[in-house]
Amino acid sequence: MEQKVKLRAKNISKIFFGKEQDVFAVDDISLDVKENEFLVILGPGQCGKSVFINTISGLLTPTVGSVEIDGEQISGCSRKISVVFQKTGIMFWKNTMQNVELGLKYAGVKRKDRAKIAQKYIDLVGLQGFEKSYPSQLSGGMKQRVGIARAYASDPEVLMMDEPFGALDAQTRYAMQAEILRIWEQNKRTVIFITNNIEEAVYLGDRIILFSMRPAHVKAEYSLESLPRPRDYMSKEFLAIREMIESNADLALQ
Repeated sequence: MEQKVKLRAKNISKIFFGKEQDVFAVDDISLDVKENEFLVILGPGQCGKSVFINTISGLLTPTVGSVEIDGEQISGCSRKISVVFQKTGIMFWKNTMQNVELGLKYAGVKRKDRAKIAQKYIDLVGLQGFEKSYPSQLSGGMKQRVGIARAYASDPEVLMMDEPFGALDAQTRYAMQAEILRIWEQNKRTVIFITNNIEEAVYLGDRIILFSMRPAHVKAEYSLESLPRPRDYMSKEFLAIREMIESNADLALQ
């Protein structure tokens, strides 16, 4: 049975108009994201990946194009979408529980109910015992877990992640890749994950959309459904897909 299309981006272009120079960031991108799919958008640094995800999430307005969720066009930010950024954006003066509760508080959820919901996702990301810890007391990977728990707590239908592990050291990054898959498999969501790391893309994705240099357009698409999980970075199949993507990718990919 074919999966339902959860999110559809139609002819998305984004131009930043300036007094001296216009910046053409995204060029006519259309793509469908299936329900509960883990879609990875892969592209070189500064190619327009973040602009694209900010546009389809409603944080930016497209110059041209539209976005649909479940066949209905959305405009601006939607409660159906949550975004996790590379810079976690967690409040340094709030502890883990307070940070995870934040979106629920703004949504008007009662204190007792939001504490229960927040605890569920704190447990899911493996931060039991750190509910009262402040960001200064947490490692980089733990801070990202707080951001992921906060995003999940708002119960989004689509979870977007913009290079969430880019600032982490290599060992922590590998651990977080395995962790995000564990969380996704336990609590399925439609995920759109941005990275400039080919190995990370192949390890995580059901499908990879390869972007060009700026202005970003879709250069290639790769289905990874035949590559079984959990994936082995050193398997022949993994290395063959990595090499194929690497040969087609623009410069500046890791």
